[in-house]
Amino acid sequence: MQSGASASPPMGGGCDPRFEPVREAFAANFASGEEIGAAVCVQIEGVTVVDLWGGFRDEVRTRPWDEDTLVNAYSVGKGILAILAANLLERGAIDLDDPVARRWPEFAAGGKGAVTIRQLLAHRAGLPAVRERLPEGAMYDWDRICGCLAGQDPFWSPDSAFGYHVNTYGYLVGEVVRRWTGLDLAEALRRFVTGPANTEFYWGLPRSQHRRVAEIVAPQVQLTRPEEWARAFPATGDAEHDLMMWHAYFNPSGFSGIGTVNTEAWRLAVIPSTNGHTTARGVAGTYAAFLAGPDSGAGFAGEAVRSEFCRVHSAGEDRILRRPGCFGLGFQLALPTRPLGPNPRSFGHFGYGGSLGFGDPDRKLAFGYVMNRPGERWQVARTTRLVDAAYACL
Repeated sequence: MQSGASASPPMGGGCDPRFEPVREAFAANFASGEEIGAAVCVQIEGVTVVDLWGGFRDEVRTRPWDEDTLVNAYSVGKGILAILAANLLERGAIDLDDPVARRWPEFAAGGKGAVTIRQLLAHRAGLPAVRERLPEGAMYDWDRICGCLAGQDPFWSPDSAFGYHVNTYGYLVGEVVRRWTGLDLAEALRRFVTGPANTEFYWGLPRSQHRRVAEIVAPQVQLTRPEEWARAFPATGDAEHDLMMWHAYFNPSGFSGIGTVNTEAWRLAVIPSTNGHTTARGVAGTYAAFLAGPDSGAGFAGEAVRSEFCRVHSAGEDRILRRPGCFGLGFQLALPTRPLGPNPRSFGHFGYGGSLGFGDPDRKLAFGYVMNRPGERWQVARTTRLVDAAYACL
């Protein structure tokens, strides 16, 4: 096998003959030079109709992407965390309208005593950033991040607006899971989601699995000072707003994975909003199990709970993304500018650069796509090609 950017990339896997257009779209993404390594999986009613992988795990294209290659899927993990929360609601382990402070008393500081689990899940708590300036590597200290968020004032009056909790979301919802179940988040995920579904998705990737991981090929220059942050998000003159925006992405440095995503420390850590490691099969299989409900395994959420998580809870102008947004409880919902296939009832979550997991409850379709060269943040053509190709085959 030849290596190098000019060589035809290795491809593996297969698809139902009816879904050959998905294979063609997948191959075209490589032929265009947009892809280095990637995988896509589609399941319908729990049956795998597409399971493809190809390309390379490294930038210099020497290590082929294999069937079991794992990769950091960024915010795709927020949808997986929503599935975990839904399964806990089904079991009676949480109540959406419980105040967070009921089991996390420190959270009541700063006028947050009435904030509910529902509001956390819907990005309405006003906690998209840590106010306190934190040192490099602080994101690896779960208790410190959670302590800062619990003790601080919110950036807006909770439930009066919504804004994407880019990196803090996983700590907030994860700490709710920990306090309500008594389990750390990685164990809760195994017990209530990936174990029953027989799928792979990891927060806190065991060191024994690091050999399977593809490196992320993207700029890794950390922004550590306000003058650097201002180049990414120009100062507005509103100090509170600027602090919120800058700290949401860059406090502590490396919080979003920039400069840290390919390190052992990052892979070992539990950073649920950002550092889930998985395969396309793991993502699609988890959504397929969620669509199937209780038939997928003991304690999986049923139709009533799924419908509650997938109805609109936050819509309009997002205070962080500064564009229209639409969220259920943890799930991104379809927007005209960012659909999840043609069905407006689909739900899921994009990850940085185009990775995607979603479920379509009407078609019983589950979709997973992961790669190691992120594209543009909002709309990635190669993702759209794969989704469109899958639906064209139905």
